[in-house]
Amino acid sequence: MPDTALPAGIAAHILVIDDRPEELRPLLELLKAKGARLSLADDPWQGLQRALALYPDLILLDVHMPPMSGFALCRLLREAPATRHIPIIFLGSTVDSEERLQGLLLGGVDYVLKPRLPAERLEVLARIGIHLRLTWREPRSQPLKSATPPDPEQLILHAAMRLIGRSLEQVPSLAEVAKQVGTYDKKLTRIFRRHLGMTVFAWIREERLHKSQELLADSGMGIQDIAALVGFGSACNFTTAFRRRTGLTPSEYRKRMRNGQQPT
Repeated sequence: MPDTALPAGIAAHILVIDDRPEELRPLLELLKAKGARLSLADDPWQGLQRALALYPDLILLDVHMPPMSGFALCRLLREAPATRHIPIIFLGSTVDSEERLQGLLLGGVDYVLKPRLPAERLEVLARIGIHLRLTWREPRSQPLKSATPPDPEQLILHAAMRLIGRSLEQVPSLAEVAKQVGTYDKKLTRIFRRHLGMTVFAWIREERLHKSQELLADSGMGIQDIAALVGFGSACNFTTAFRRRTGLTPSEYRKRMRNGQQPT
């Protein structure tokens, strides 16, 4: 039988976030027998707080949990400096390839089905060992931690801003954005107002115009292509919004930037 031990001489600290930890009891017992130190959370928000406080070596994260999915929680963990680089292995209950891909694109290092058979548990243990070895290949430096843990609202805000910024061409609905960062639409709107002084929709418009300014200055893309890329329905609507924001048409703005002039 292949060696499934965790990296030799290191008592790995693994945080398990799952709303039904009893389903993982055989795996957890196996991890303990191999020398791992375990912390458990059966609620996503509890898992977030423990990850921020404990800085584990690896996180096992259930995909399907109320009231926040494992994917939404992963987004928040990736926004906090103390947890940004912790390996996250998703525990799923489906073989859906799109779900597995989504987990990997969000920054998970692996996606495995919840193990039910002894051979499946050994496979999960082997995968954990692989990712711990990769993490410990180089000397690790502990992140600087502030005396005050990150504000969960700030994590939600930054996760939402990042999600929107990557999909300006076709931004999801407010309800969908909120769901993907672990909250609901009215609370997300309050967070944007409290921290940015504007609604989500106002911020999206500002971000679209800001991105368009970058593209006009740094690329040779046509005005219509830029308008479409940042989510305006037509070049005419884009030009109107751009002039209202800058006092210049997109063409005038591009010309000034290329001539080394600062827009007025």
